[in-house]
Amino acid sequence: MIPTGDINPVEETNFDLRKPVNLGSQIAKLQESGFDHNFCLKESQKQQTCARVYHTPSGRGLRVRTTQPGIQFYTANFLDGSLKGKSGAIYPKHSAFCLETQAWPDAVNKVLFF
Repeated sequence: MIPTGDINPVEETNFDLRKPVNLGSQIAKLQESGFDHNFCLKESQKQQTCARVYHTPSGRGLRVRTTQPGIQFYTANFLDGSLKGKSGAIYPKHSAFCLETQAWPDAVNKVLFF
């Protein structure tokens, strides 16, 4: 799962998350088991909004801002319901996600990435 060095456009793919989508429906369209991908952002010295999430049932929202060139999006692809949380909560596959702003993975080994 190390990057190849290719930077591919997301337009007209299942990775196009630039407009609001239902995350569960989007995961179902993937050939993979979920998202675990770095999305390349426009380079900026100033903080920019790179992700927005909204949970309709609760009304909660999240906005992520960064100066980093990428954001890793991971959708808890390896949870299987065996992990028990607070008050006995069970965490099945895709029951959570992470948005991690960062440099592009393996950038030290890819000339195009730095």
